[in-house]
Amino acid sequence: MTGTFRARRVAYAAAGLVATLIFGTIGFHRYLHEPWLQSFYRSVVTASLSGLDTVPRNDGARIVTIVVVLAGLVLIGYVGAAIVEAIAGDAITGALAERRRQRAIRRLEDHFIICGYGRVGRRVAQEFRANDVPYVVLDFSEDARAAAREHGDLFIEGDGTEDEDLEKAGLNRARGLVASSDSDSDNLYITLSARSARPDISIVARATDEDAEKKLKLAGADRVVAPYSTAGRVMANLVLKPQVTAFLDVVTTAEGDDFLLEEIEVTPTCPQAGRTIRDLRVRDATGAIIVALRKSDGTFDTTPSPDERIEVGDVLIGVGTPQEIRALEDFFAPRAAVGP
Repeated sequence: MTGTFRARRVAYAAAGLVATLIFGTIGFHRYLHEPWLQSFYRSVVTASLSGLDTVPRNDGARIVTIVVVLAGLVLIGYVGAAIVEAIAGDAITGALAERRRQRAIRRLEDHFIICGYGRVGRRVAQEFRANDVPYVVLDFSEDARAAAREHGDLFIEGDGTEDEDLEKAGLNRARGLVASSDSDSDNLYITLSARSARPDISIVARATDEDAEKKLKLAGADRVVAPYSTAGRVMANLVLKPQVTAFLDVVTTAEGDDFLLEEIEVTPTCPQAGRTIRDLRVRDATGAIIVALRKSDGTFDTTPSPDERIEVGDVLIGVGTPQEIRALEDFFAPRAAVGP
């Protein structure tokens, strides 16, 4: 892209130079009645701003001279700008891109912070992108920077264990944090720092074993994921319950096109609060199905009956196609309060 743009700039400059010399040659030949070679020579000398061969003898030649001189000034300025851009273009472009990135990070609200952009962190980012969820990556390795640049991620070069770097990532405005470093100790420090600064933030951390999992929960992680044990459980289920596992993989992956699982919290301004599932006729209204209900006290009802009442603070687990899930979200969306 950059090479094509620079080649086009060179072509524009060459075309402008040729047009200027042709115009000057024809003009001088017409008004000064000089031979073509002498007219071309006068045009070159005038356009290059190296001086005038002789003072023009009439007004027509003077006008041609003025036009050629001005065109020469424009061409020299244009070529000079192209040379400066060729030398410092990458640095200037990089600085502008960095400023845009910083502004985008400062504008983030209700986003997620991914601390550690290895294999696990990149998979998390992939799911976030599929769900159109805003996030920023915090890592210090060159490999992570290259991967973030490849996917167009907002990236901060830093360490999640440092409070200053977490602040740069917008911790005070974030919705949640994922501690996905390859190091358990780093994830522990990240969790402690984030929980200390934001007691209300949602934190999901990675652990390599059960001991690290316990410590991360004590440090304040809301959820801890052990990739190796999770992978082992999935592999066992693929052998023992292949169809069930395949179904869950479809509905829990944001990139799936068939069915999705989604959670929806019932807010105080939701017009459906206080009514039963039977009264709401959710399936008829949206096409989605409520497969589970998490009550405000933390208990789960995995098979809610039609007479179950939906209360404020409950979290609905719905399953359906992407269109049905959107209809379900709209159905339980909060409504603006109407003033007196």
